[in-house]
Amino acid sequence: MDQQLKNNKDVVLPEAEVSGVGPRARSIRVGSEGDGDTGSVILGISDHLVSSMVQPNQNQTRTTVETSTVDLSLQVIGPGSHDDNAPLSAKGQTMEINLQDIAKTNNGSASAAFMTLNGMENLLSHQYFKTENQTEMYSDVFTAILPSINTTNLTDPVNFTIQHKKPPPEDHFLEWLNRMCVIVGLFFFALAIFSFLLCRWNPKINNTARLHLCLSLFFSHLLLLWNDKYVEQELACTVMAGLLHFLVVAGFVWMLLEALQLHLLVRRLSKVQVIQRDGLPRPLLYLVGYGVPFVIVGISALVYSDGYGTTEAEVCWLSRQRNFNWALTGPVIAIIGLNWILFCATLWSLRPTLANMKSDVSQSKDTRLIVFKIVAQFVILGCTWFLGLYQGNLFFQLLFIILNSQQGTFLFIVHCLLNKEVREEYMRWLTCSCGKDRSVRIMRIDLT
Repeated sequence: MDQQLKNNKDVVLPEAEVSGVGPRARSIRVGSEGDGDTGSVILGISDHLVSSMVQPNQNQTRTTVETSTVDLSLQVIGPGSHDDNAPLSAKGQTMEINLQDIAKTNNGSASAAFMTLNGMENLLSHQYFKTENQTEMYSDVFTAILPSINTTNLTDPVNFTIQHKKPPPEDHFLEWLNRMCVIVGLFFFALAIFSFLLCRWNPKINNTARLHLCLSLFFSHLLLLWNDKYVEQELACTVMAGLLHFLVVAGFVWMLLEALQLHLLVRRLSKVQVIQRDGLPRPLLYLVGYGVPFVIVGISALVYSDGYGTTEAEVCWLSRQRNFNWALTGPVIAIIGLNWILFCATLWSLRPTLANMKSDVSQSKDTRLIVFKIVAQFVILGCTWFLGLYQGNLFFQLLFIILNSQQGTFLFIVHCLLNKEVREEYMRWLTCSCGKDRSVRIMRIDLT
């Protein structure tokens, strides 16, 4: 094919023919030392294939080809066209080139292509480059092509922006701290879940949102501890990534519902209304709490099913290709923003109550307790997740890990341990268990 394209430069090929070169590079099996000759041949073929996509006398066009093996951006300008110098992108890398300047010395037309082929990193291994220093490739192999260009000198520089294929190595201390904090948080999530399910609560209290918030976060945190164990199993990794996406989004939706119910409860209390049962109806909570995540994950899977699986960080998660990670980041940011608004509105509704609190010694303990509950509720509603925007700072990294892993701890303390009825239920359980142990010991003594 390469020789045929060299002999017939006027042939024009469709995009589907060009994308077919990718599987060849991906299917070739080579050793760790790579195969530079094969890589050079495939790059030469791809060069001629891309050049064949440029039609004679073509006006200004931009073509994008995205498949599982090829990522290509092609820009063509003709006489009289006005190029906006928008960068060409391929798999996260970008190329900025001034085509207007090239067209001035090329009969008024110019074209440029930027392409990556999956599998080229196997052929052009770092072992292929013989250097004195230790060499390691951190990015994908990309190709820049200037089809049908007569000039060999470019007056303006061409700027390439390259992304690392592998993320920087993680801090082992932070990784250990995160794992330990998550395990502690899972323990308190489990205590809260059992308390919500087994304790006898006041009929006016609606714990539906809190229970399902605990369930969603418990299972998502549990799976996050194991999402690097199935990277070698494609189907299992894809299922785990999709399930994690659903659970994390569900957790944040339940946080939003809890924030909304808290705000409605405070508003009713401030108006001295009789509360038959606090919170929204259960069917509505279930519909929103699990329906919204199901719709988000379903649409995401239909749009780009390959976005679930093994990532560059060697975990089962959402891919960054085609900005697919925004299927999670977008809803999370929106919910965090709404929770901030609801939390501030709730504090504003509590303003008269907080202002009228007495400052004597008898009230100081209650004041400290209320302040603690406010801070704890801030964590429970996920408002501290905004710290994820400042992960370049070690202090904010530590704060992010400690606070967000302990949502279950704060939830258990505020809604279970500080609840008088629940504490009495705990005491009954302990009394019953101690009474059974005592009766067993007495029976053993009698038998002896």
